[in-house]
Amino acid sequence: MPILPALAAILLLLAAPLRAGPPRVVADIPPVQGLVADVMAGIGTPEVILGPAASPHGFSLRPSQARALQEADLVIWIGPELTPWLAGPIAALAGDASRLRLLDHPATLRLPLRDGSGGADPHAWLDPENARAWLPVIAAELARIDPANARRYGANAAAAQARIGRAEAKVARLLAGAPPYVAMHDAYQYFERRFGLTLIGTVAAGDAAPPGPARLARLRAVIRDRGVACAFREPQQNPALLETVLEGSGIVPRVLDPLGAGLEAGQGSYVALIEGMAQTIAGCAPG
Repeated sequence: MPILPALAAILLLLAAPLRAGPPRVVADIPPVQGLVADVMAGIGTPEVILGPAASPHGFSLRPSQARALQEADLVIWIGPELTPWLAGPIAALAGDASRLRLLDHPATLRLPLRDGSGGADPHAWLDPENARAWLPVIAAELARIDPANARRYGANAAAAQARIGRAEAKVARLLAGAPPYVAMHDAYQYFERRFGLTLIGTVAAGDAAPPGPARLARLRAVIRDRGVACAFREPQQNPALLETVLEGSGIVPRVLDPLGAGLEAGQGSYVALIEGMAQTIAGCAPG
């Protein structure tokens, strides 16, 4: 090799920042961690702040989680609409990290909250089309931080998009003609819109709105008058109020999990989440 081109190549390598390993990525909730893990397959493993059995609407950081934020190169989260308690720690602890707020990205389908407050419904990961749209966004941000693996991030994102597309078609078949249902809180609007489901009512009006006796009485009457046979509780919430509403109806609530508490975190967990939800709903049929 001629001396000058070889010298130029060496200087270019010395000028480029050298990474000691894959980017250190922190996600807010397990479904987002699963999508990031799909993009990082074969390169690294993202960490997650919120355990799958914890509610995203109220949480206290453990020291290990605070340390993960401090060491992060990239924080990927839905946004403060879902986890308002996380905004402060990200600002205080992850000051040098890049940040990606998925709910604010132009590729995201955003639905308004149905409680009339005017805010955006933060449960956007439950529309698989949003998940598919986020994958190349995540890949591009990782490639910016870690250009040496840019091609692999892009290929992983494309492969994950294809898997989610196949899962979406499977879910649509499973949920064709699914029965109407009641739930703990209004978390499933994106899933309902994508797959044509019918929510009859919820125990709580919003994520931070404890229901009063009048609301519970109305829900009990709706269940009786509409002949509802399906009700779903969540592992992240106390089911006592739902069980009170269902008392005497003969309905046994099933577990519908928007975060994947029973799933192994990491690659493939997002597909397992939406398929598992579909099987739960489809399996709750009258008679």
